[in-house]
Amino acid sequence: MPVKEKFIKAWRLFRMLQLWKKVVLIFIFIIMLHWLYIVLLIFVNPPITTTQIKSLLDGYGIKRDYVSYNQISYQAGLAVIGAEDQIFAEHFGLDYESIEKAIEFNKKHTKRKRGASTISQQVAKNVFLWQGRSWIRKGLEVYFTFMIELIWSKKRILDIYLNSVEMGKGIFGIQAASKFFFNKNASQLSRQEAATIAACLPNPKRFRPNAPSPYILSRRDWIIEQMYQIEYEPEIIELVRKMKH
Repeated sequence: MPVKEKFIKAWRLFRMLQLWKKVVLIFIFIIMLHWLYIVLLIFVNPPITTTQIKSLLDGYGIKRDYVSYNQISYQAGLAVIGAEDQIFAEHFGLDYESIEKAIEFNKKHTKRKRGASTISQQVAKNVFLWQGRSWIRKGLEVYFTFMIELIWSKKRILDIYLNSVEMGKGIFGIQAASKFFFNKNASQLSRQEAATIAACLPNPKRFRPNAPSPYILSRRDWIIEQMYQIEYEPEIIELVRKMKH
């Protein structure tokens, strides 16, 4: 039977189903597509992310240049782990202690909010979802976080993070940031430069690594201290082993 006829027959059978069965089948189909895409991203980088689409719509454009894991300075790996998620190598997607601390902080400070997103959560949000604070998005973020932790290696999560996270207005990934801010490849970043880029990550549209404010300089120095503390941990050594030294 030709493919077209098979499709028509399947469509007719689908139309005959009860509404709830249609909803279940559509839900299963969407989940399967998610899994297929997650598996595909083990081998290829995301063609585009929701954050990058928003950057285009906002008029910032996209400056992006994917590079392989071994073309990224290990200083960049240490810097983002030290700045964003120091137990990245140990958790399964969520840092429950940081979440509890953030909840307590946010109860006391209604005007200023503290986040507790791990690197895995940020990858899930940036690659698969949209920006926002709704409970629906947070729920989906947890789902995708667990999925990538289950299917990808920690190295792959860190690889995609460093290649896709926003590091300036319309600037995505460590290679594009290195070129734009320091006129060098990501493989050539020094500890200080990598820490300065990481220091700007909480608000990359506001802060610039090549013109750091006193706040960024202070945060950079703190990140460098964290890098010295974590770089000899066995799990961290293994994570950055194949990066550029």
